[in-house]
Amino acid sequence: MLASLVPSKSRTPLGLYALTAGAFGIGTTEFVIMGLLLQVAADLHVSIAAAGLLISGYALGVFVGAPLLTAATGRMPRKAVLVALMVVFTIGNLACALAPNYTALMIARVVTSLAHGTFFGVGAVVATGLVAPDRKASAISIMFTGLTVATLLGVPAGAWLGLHFGWRATFWAVTAIGVVATVVIATLVPADKHDAAPIAFREELKAIARPQVLLGLLMTVLGFAGVFTVFTYIQPILTQVTGFPDSAVSPILLVFGVGMIVGNLLGGRLADHRLMPALIATLIALVLVLGLMTFALHSKLAAVIFVGLFGVAGFATVPPLQLWVLQKAEGGQSLASSLNIGAFNLGNALGAWLGGVVIVHGPGLGAVTWIAALVTVSGLAVALWSLRLESSRRRDIELSAGATECA
Repeated sequence: MLASLVPSKSRTPLGLYALTAGAFGIGTTEFVIMGLLLQVAADLHVSIAAAGLLISGYALGVFVGAPLLTAATGRMPRKAVLVALMVVFTIGNLACALAPNYTALMIARVVTSLAHGTFFGVGAVVATGLVAPDRKASAISIMFTGLTVATLLGVPAGAWLGLHFGWRATFWAVTAIGVVATVVIATLVPADKHDAAPIAFREELKAIARPQVLLGLLMTVLGFAGVFTVFTYIQPILTQVTGFPDSAVSPILLVFGVGMIVGNLLGGRLADHRLMPALIATLIALVLVLGLMTFALHSKLAAVIFVGLFGVAGFATVPPLQLWVLQKAEGGQSLASSLNIGAFNLGNALGAWLGGVVIVHGPGLGAVTWIAALVTVSGLAVALWSLRLESSRRRDIELSAGATECA
């Protein structure tokens, strides 16, 4: 099944795989902290909820940094932007590895996050420009496969390193990944032929202000807030609710990673076929998985199965959400793409914060999944509203065309 979802190698440019390598590095540093929460909290003498805020801080840095850096680098060649961002990413992870206390670690995480939104935003535009028009969602999903493989391999490996050698060893490893990814991107990503005619920032802002673009960004925030309400605290959920030992977390995260890869590629294929139905269907699937996961966590076998399904459902939403915003923001795609990455991470931050509130103030760790399902329902409601507006707009166009013909 998986092989059928991946475009043949002969049709996929090497530059697209280079973008995937960069996405792998950035995805690893974003997600690896989930498997290190207990170690970081113990070593830096903070609570688990405070350690969880390292995820919120990173996500908020992406949300703020994405539009600012995209605007600041709008007249630079896209390849140069991507390489520069990977350098920032590498330096930020080095600072994480050397951080002497919680405050320094938070600052280093925020610095690292500045590369994230603009990399994925600009990278998504570059990726869609490397393939045929009917493969744009698949190109995005291939690039984002780096993110999912990071969860499959990078996060479990990082959790293992943290468990056996301390959490700082994990960030040293991610720094090395950053060096390799920088070289690969500099070597394989082609220069964009449209770099000489950048779009004015004012025109990009007009594109962002369209109602369907704004609704798309809101869908992304609410949909992914549900994902990260659970994923941020997956380690304590598995150990304290389901009863797994700490050593079992890394193998279970492998299951989640496999689910992410399948879901991401499947979402890309579905979105290439029919975009809005794919968006609605993936959000419905995510709501159902999160809701049923509440009951599955009390059985070890069911918990592992649902962790895998959680990965599939959560990341099947990514290509449809990203492509929807790109399509509706014609004339401002770089900024819209970066803002949507920021929206993903704003959702991450809200999810991490909400999960912490549920844990600290009640109803407790066991309720995190059904609270997350309710958050995702709100994202689904926005998507249905957007669909209604789109249908009304198309009917108006058809009626107008019919009136013109009759005249």
